[in-house]
Amino acid sequence: MMKPVKIKRALISVSDKTNLVPFARSLHEWKVEIISTGGTFEALKQAGIPVTAIDQVTGFPEMLEGRVKTLHPKIHGGLLFRRDKPAHVKEARKHGIEPIDMVVVNLYPFEKVTQNPDVKFETAIENIDIGGPSMLRSAAKNFDAVTVICDSADYLEVAEEMKKHRGAVSGETRKRFAFKVFERTSSYDRAIFEFFSKTSGETPSVKTSETLPTELKIEVIKDRDLRYGENPHQRAALYLPKPPQSVWRFEQLHGKELSYNNFMDIEAAMDVVKEFSGPAACVIKHNNPCGIAEDKSLAKAVELAIASDSLSAFGGILGINQPCDEKIAGIALKNLPFFEVFVAPSYTKQALEMLQVRKNLRIIATGKISEYLPYDLRFMKSGVLVQDKDPSLDVRATDLKKNLKVVTRKKLKLAEIEELLFAFKCVKVVKSNAIVLTQGRQTVGIGAGQMSRVDSVEIACRKAGDKTKGALLASDAFFPMPDSIETAHKHGIRSIIQPGGSIKDPEVIAACDQYGIAMILTGERHFKH
Repeated sequence: MMKPVKIKRALISVSDKTNLVPFARSLHEWKVEIISTGGTFEALKQAGIPVTAIDQVTGFPEMLEGRVKTLHPKIHGGLLFRRDKPAHVKEARKHGIEPIDMVVVNLYPFEKVTQNPDVKFETAIENIDIGGPSMLRSAAKNFDAVTVICDSADYLEVAEEMKKHRGAVSGETRKRFAFKVFERTSSYDRAIFEFFSKTSGETPSVKTSETLPTELKIEVIKDRDLRYGENPHQRAALYLPKPPQSVWRFEQLHGKELSYNNFMDIEAAMDVVKEFSGPAACVIKHNNPCGIAEDKSLAKAVELAIASDSLSAFGGILGINQPCDEKIAGIALKNLPFFEVFVAPSYTKQALEMLQVRKNLRIIATGKISEYLPYDLRFMKSGVLVQDKDPSLDVRATDLKKNLKVVTRKKLKLAEIEELLFAFKCVKVVKSNAIVLTQGRQTVGIGAGQMSRVDSVEIACRKAGDKTKGALLASDAFFPMPDSIETAHKHGIRSIIQPGGSIKDPEVIAACDQYGIAMILTGERHFKH
């Protein structure tokens, strides 16, 4: 078991000077000799704390605009020599190297500087710390004798421990802080790599091949603890990839703390509304849409999305793909007596004030939704699944239309085809097996996540009620049997869009012809598991 080590000599060189002076003063009270550099030296000197300049230790001036100041044997030798090895001690004395018992270093703010999209390349380069990581690593390697601090949040703990041990720091704390250093320097180097990858035109975190990435590196750090997970007995936390720009970034403007399920549903809402280039709205419930609508008027789209299944919409999440003004806020408040979250790119001042009347309503501003990686990732117990993203059908509208095939005797007008394409966009964002019924540009019935496709048809028709008469039906995958067509006919469905590709396609098409239903095949499946 490592014994506490008394701190006699400390080197402090920090970019972030939060709580620096109180901590340095506590070291001085224990008669610790403090060595420092540049701006840190000046800050301590102005505070009246005795401090020795680094060049008085090294005998060499800081040079090259501060690029070289601590890279010297009298610094790294003082950190690295083994106090328990007589040969090391003898060699250190021979070269006039005195031990350094503590290093307090936090690094140049590279991550913060490079978050600015307009940062100049030269500015980023000058914010790459060289001496700082070197000192941290040297001190951490020799944690048996040296205390290393890379986070100002740890100052108070160290000060309290020095009180407890009469100017010394315990071995357990030294070891824990050493591990923290290696975590910090790894993260710092990763941020530099990400920046260079991005500025060189490569996709950050991805070593590309002709197909999917051969290597995928994603580092995450805890952002916050959540009240609980999907259920109250499960612990949960949100972890964010580093650097921060690597995720969908949204801001909570009002309301209760976000829950685990809220985060899942917010992303589901964002997934839905980004499918549409025109004004669109959706209501999400338990990670599935219960209503989607598109209209020239966003206000109308919001009304239609809520009305799609007003019973299920109660307690759901409302998402829109354009800024929310007071008219939209008024419609939402009038038509949804209770909803958990409002998701929009932005809000006018008046709209925000109206919505904030509901004390607990979580108001989320997404900004422009942009993708960081061109892949979907799913973490499993056995590994990580990676796939290409299923791109928006709006983006691929031209190619999609080229591949459409009307396979029934009953033909379709252009306006009907456009309505069917809307239905197909909607079914793409519903969990499979997925069936969506629409009237115009509004969903009227959704069947999701069933083991049998005909069950999804039944659920969608039951949800739609008498709105099935003359409705359109979209399926995310082929019909394995004609039973779904028979069910659709019983409920008055007039047109169907589906991928096709089943060995039973001829029977399915024949059933459509028998019942006078028009059918389009898209040639592409859109499962969402």
